[in-house]
Amino acid sequence: MTGTGSEQPYRTLYRVAGVASLLFVGLLLAALALDVIAPPPVTGGAETLEFIAGHKAVYVAEQLLWIVPSLLPVVTFLALFIALRYTSPSWALIGAVVGGLPWALLLAIPVSSRGSLVLVTLSDWYAVAATPEARASYASAAEALVAENNTPGILGVLAAAGILLVSLVMLRSPLPRTVAWLGIAAGAVGVLSELLRYAVPAFYSAYGLLMWAWFVMVGISLLRRASRMAPAPRRGGYDS
Repeated sequence: MTGTGSEQPYRTLYRVAGVASLLFVGLLLAALALDVIAPPPVTGGAETLEFIAGHKAVYVAEQLLWIVPSLLPVVTFLALFIALRYTSPSWALIGAVVGGLPWALLLAIPVSSRGSLVLVTLSDWYAVAATPEARASYASAAEALVAENNTPGILGVLAAAGILLVSLVMLRSPLPRTVAWLGIAAGAVGVLSELLRYAVPAFYSAYGLLMWAWFVMVGISLLRRASRMAPAPRRGGYDS
């Protein structure tokens, strides 16, 4: 059941997921570049709102680059489940769901660890507030959002755990063992770093590098897997 024939229908999925993996890292690198150019405050409601007012275009672009690409890992984890389904179907499915679902849920919550699109609206209201009391109210709301961003969340822990679980299955699959070991390291460090994000910031930085490297390696592996498959016969104008 692991022959080329059984994999043939998923050739396009592997290609799309491979590109999605690489694009995911590329967009996050673009967000990081904007963060370096104009780093937003990570504390203080009024300071954050005033910063956004002075750097709105860069801030909005950075938030979109952090948030919107969250859809891409969902495709990657789906492809990994298909690729690993014969190695360990139960654990491959659990890992794919645990790893992919948090990224999908992030799209419904317009926040990132570096800010929130909700703060843009608060910044606009703060700028036109007619009284000091109104400005203080908007600043307090912003302070609450900033504090929430600085609190480790369950979604981050689950995303790292998903990488760990999928990589443990990958270790016994035809996919490269180097990618599996990289994912095991990224997942283990990721779970710890999400729990200790602000207690031990170096952990979180290491996790970011390991996770991005893992997605790049997974993307390359999926593209290579697709390239080894001959195109399926056309049916109804589409190939698989």
